[in-house]
Amino acid sequence: MRLEVYILTGLLLIVAVLLMVRHQRRLKRRAWLMQEAVRNRDFTFRLPTHGLLPGERAMQEALNQLGNTIRQQVNQSEVESWERLTRVLTHEIMNATAPISSISQAMLNRPDVKGTALEEGIRAISATSQHLNTFVDSYRRFTQLQDIAPEPVSISSVVADLRQLYPTLGWQCRVADDLVVNTDPTMLRQVLINLVKNAIEAKARQVAIDADSDGGDIRLYVSNDGAPIPIEARTSVFVPFFTTKRTGSGIGLSLSRRMMTRQGGNLELTEHPKPGFHTTFLIRFSYTH
Repeated sequence: MRLEVYILTGLLLIVAVLLMVRHQRRLKRRAWLMQEAVRNRDFTFRLPTHGLLPGERAMQEALNQLGNTIRQQVNQSEVESWERLTRVLTHEIMNATAPISSISQAMLNRPDVKGTALEEGIRAISATSQHLNTFVDSYRRFTQLQDIAPEPVSISSVVADLRQLYPTLGWQCRVADDLVVNTDPTMLRQVLINLVKNAIEAKARQVAIDADSDGGDIRLYVSNDGAPIPIEARTSVFVPFFTTKRTGSGIGLSLSRRMMTRQGGNLELTEHPKPGFHTTFLIRFSYTH
């Protein structure tokens, strides 16, 4: 009888050791996956917490949240860098275009220039300087935002307004009526309008808006069935003045991300669009009401 107890105890110890070894290998695999994600600057990782001990589960949840925090900080840093750069460029372009515009206009008003071969060339110079001034205005829009005025905003009411603004689109909306976030309503509407305008320019016919929560955060997904964003352009869509359209200014998405990061939120392009759609953007609200 005692021998059987010893054998059973030994078997239980062996099983426990094997389970512990397997568990440690799984933890090692998790650590490797997170290390690779960080090395590749992919901070969207969220590893599951089932099958973990309470302390390990808390640690994994903290690491998942840390990835989200790092992503927000990286995006904020990128936005601030572009903002500083655009301020410098704005100053330099204004210094260059102001005298060109002034001198060319003065030359066009001279009687000895009107009707001569010089007039056409000077008008071309004047038109070019005006084009540069328009370009500078785009820089100013990016660097000069109004002060944030956050307040409780009903997402469903904003979406309803958006549907009335673009009635020719097909809409699929799954947003709870009681979903409220603390955000600047003007900025939120502008962000959503920019996303819908991009969808229309991509020949979209359907737009879907879905919402869910992740802990204390609210996530809003905006999808469309327009032409997909080329793979080579996905990493540059939030770079100011980058555009794949001939008539685009390239400021809408970068400005939208800046509006969200200033409020502690974020705007991202998801890796995998919603099924049935070609492009999905994710708006994160860090502060709920």
